[in-house]
Amino acid sequence: MLNKTSILTLLGTTVIALTLSACGNAETDSSHVKAPTAAVETVTSTVQLLSQGTFSGRSDHVTSGQVSLEKTATGYQLNFAADFFLDGAPDPIVALGNGETYLAANKVGALQHKSGPQIYQLPAGFTPGQFSEVYVWCEKFSVPLGIAQLTQN
Repeated sequence: MLNKTSILTLLGTTVIALTLSACGNAETDSSHVKAPTAAVETVTSTVQLLSQGTFSGRSDHVTSGQVSLEKTATGYQLNFAADFFLDGAPDPIVALGNGETYLAANKVGALQHKSGPQIYQLPAGFTPGQFSEVYVWCEKFSVPLGIAQLTQN
């Protein structure tokens, strides 16, 4: 009399044998393998680093990490590096400016995360060289939380 384990082993072996006979032996029969018909396309990076900077805290807040302005195939973007950190504040946003002057019209968008990498697409009409600073700004209290001076590469 066969026990449950013996029956399962016998069934498993039978299924494997039937599968191999139906498919042919993969080691000796390669007639079912088709050669690729299209060449593999190489993808190249289309990101160009234009300028970069390091955040420093303002208004008694800790803001740190790298930011870069980049040109991509789809336009311009701000790229916050993995080392970005903000200690926290209500209603933080990302904006562009000059001479430590923030204007609401230069708002890029809400801060995505208080730390880590993040990307912000800039408006279609953005012109490189127009701004020399990136802000993390608290809209609720109208104070800067951090500013990065952009240096051209």
